[in-house]
Amino acid sequence: MIVSVVSMPEVAVTRTDVAEARRRLATDRFVLVDVVLPGEAREGRPGEPVRARESEPAVAQPDVPSVADQLGLDTEGLDWFGRPDEPPRAEFLGDRAGLVVPVVHEERIVHVHVVVTERFVTSVHRGQPEFVRSFSERLSHEQPSDPVAVLFLLLGQALSSFRRAAVQALLEAEELEDDMFAARRPEQVFRLSNLRRRAALLHHFLRPFLEVTDDVLTRRMLSPAFPQERRRLAREFQTSGRLVLADIESLQEATRRAFASYSSLIAGEQNGVINRLAIVSVIFLPLSFLTGFFGMNFAFLTDELETRDEFWLLAVGLQVLAVLVSLYLLHRTRIWRRLRDDD
Repeated sequence: MIVSVVSMPEVAVTRTDVAEARRRLATDRFVLVDVVLPGEAREGRPGEPVRARESEPAVAQPDVPSVADQLGLDTEGLDWFGRPDEPPRAEFLGDRAGLVVPVVHEERIVHVHVVVTERFVTSVHRGQPEFVRSFSERLSHEQPSDPVAVLFLLLGQALSSFRRAAVQALLEAEELEDDMFAARRPEQVFRLSNLRRRAALLHHFLRPFLEVTDDVLTRRMLSPAFPQERRRLAREFQTSGRLVLADIESLQEATRRAFASYSSLIAGEQNGVINRLAIVSVIFLPLSFLTGFFGMNFAFLTDELETRDEFWLLAVGLQVLAVLVSLYLLHRTRIWRRLRDDD
């Protein structure tokens, strides 16, 4: 277990042990404690939520104290704190608030567990220390005035990770759609499938979290005791959440449109092939008819058509005439011109 303590509002980051973090949580007026639990995230496909390794237990063992117990926090209602595979949540527990926040990390979605009071903010996650470093940099620029402001900064950081992932995937989908009009390749369908799945995962993890946070924040803002500054932060978070959700829905729409464009282009190519087959059929159908007609053993054909001139006139002349008439009809119906334009 790796524990980092951020002294606020000076934003002084120190690496310490659990005992020191517990002491700081009990005595400091304003502190942020971040806990990185051991165990790397297992390998998986892009967009798959991070889970513990197969060797790690899904729940804490009875004889092993929970993260909340080790940090000296009130464990009532915090049995989920630090436990893997917890779904997104947002709940107020009297003078505390607990959240499980989804965050996009590289190609996967992880969950950060957060408990906030009027004096401190504690967060727990497995691996992914880059998020902590970027969050610390933002803290040094913003310099929040209280733990609740720190919480909303963390929530904003989580929304930013979803926004970056959605915008990046949206740009890739747009580039794929542009490339399709130049050349169609099978790998484009595979990349589009991955983008569509990524959009579905982003929507699947963010929407429930926004729903529970909107419900909790709306009820809190209805209370007259809720401070005005926190009302402003809550409204900003709700507005940002709707905008990020709109970006993800735009990504979903872009992937659907790209698939429709690919299908339309393939259908256009197939129509061109069918038109070419139709032209060949128009040319050779009269020839097949003449060949079959003169191949029949009627008495007139076998007894009367005896000279070489008659053979060339009927057997070859009629076929040349049929080809010329077919080409004339094709030219008059502008089929050649449409095929040339398609090419």
